[in-house]
Amino acid sequence: MSLADWKADSGTGTGGNPPIVPSVPPPKLHQIAKVRQQQGISLRSAARRMRMDVSEVKALEHESSDMLLSTLYRWQQALEVPITDLLADQEAPLSAPVLKRARMIRLMKTAAAIREAAKNDQIRRLTEMLIGQLVEIMPELKDVSAWHAVGQRRSLDETGRVAERSIPDDWLFSSGP
Repeated sequence: MSLADWKADSGTGTGGNPPIVPSVPPPKLHQIAKVRQQQGISLRSAARRMRMDVSEVKALEHESSDMLLSTLYRWQQALEVPITDLLADQEAPLSAPVLKRARMIRLMKTAAAIREAAKNDQIRRLTEMLIGQLVEIMPELKDVSAWHAVGQRRSLDETGRVAERSIPDDWLFSSGP
């Protein structure tokens, strides 16, 4: 078959219509977003742990985003899960230890939120006992914070980090778009 015949058959020659290519969804490469959500980690926290901007983390989190192996390992460290749980596998759910940890984190967040909202000393004491028992089962839960109604609360250290970001001098004095 000559080049002209091929162009005519494929529709790329003169006068031919372009070939119709069915839209194929991009392949699912990983399940990072699912794992992050199940672990109860916000985008902002993941970005902070990975030392990246939230917009970069959000883009990487799309299941079809192709990333370097080193970036995948950074995700693994930030989410504290086995790397195999981050990879896409249509058939297998998350491993039992990762699901258990995610459930325990959600339970701890709920207990901490109850402690913060408790107006009664008796409820507060019961919540403290529950939190102590959860930490006894899984010591890494000690630093888990409560659910927050709106956004993520910032500690004083995090608030101070905002000042570290510089704004270009010309930004303030720009004459508009």
